[in-house]
Amino acid sequence: MSELPRGMTVRRDAGLYGYERALRRHGLEPIAGVDEAGRGACAGPLVAAAAILPAGDRGVVPGLADSKLLTEKARERCYDQVVRRALSWSVVVIEPEECDRLGMHVANVEALRRALARLDVRPSYVLTDGFPVDGLGVPGLAVWKGDRVAACISAASVLAKVTRDRIMRELHSTYPHYDFETHKGYVTQTHTEALSAHGPCPVHRRRFVNVRRVERTDELTGNLDGTVEHETRVLEEAQ
Repeated sequence: MSELPRGMTVRRDAGLYGYERALRRHGLEPIAGVDEAGRGACAGPLVAAAAILPAGDRGVVPGLADSKLLTEKARERCYDQVVRRALSWSVVVIEPEECDRLGMHVANVEALRRALARLDVRPSYVLTDGFPVDGLGVPGLAVWKGDRVAACISAASVLAKVTRDRIMRELHSTYPHYDFETHKGYVTQTHTEALSAHGPCPVHRRRFVNVRRVERTDELTGNLDGTVEHETRVLEEAQ
């Protein structure tokens, strides 16, 4: 199901916790929110998270908002609060190879399903960000810009974003040429220039056009270590 329970409405000015309050009035509790981070990045993993916040004051997370609207320090503070306050939470990491194998949309849906399945408290209702997710086993609703209007989705977005940012900082120490610490694997000018200069590394997603384009160029002109490929070598020997 991807609609509100019959007779239920949520006012636009209901605030970040309005959806949860309305669902609880209809006897639907606990309520899980799920979200992901890294879907649009061409390097690094996809990370999905699920969170169930309790009712009442304990479920009100100070400073909680869409993770993309928070500073790094604010996200870290919210992360700690969500982990401390949540009835249950989970995080799932989908590595680049699996993203390539499944395709990003399928990988995204699978990650959200896995995050929900890992909760140790079974929800009665699920809120997802933007698009419906089938196969969750419980009724749910896709909420437009859900990470900005539903607290449990915002909590999941913070868990996913902070986890992925930490992973990308670790990958930066392994592959410093790409500056993953700054752009977190998204397609920025700096990342594009590094990709052109050094070619893709093992954590780049080969399904992305910009990565495939550079990889094909490497195959024609040489390996990352400078070894000349067969076609060029034959041409040089003929000269």
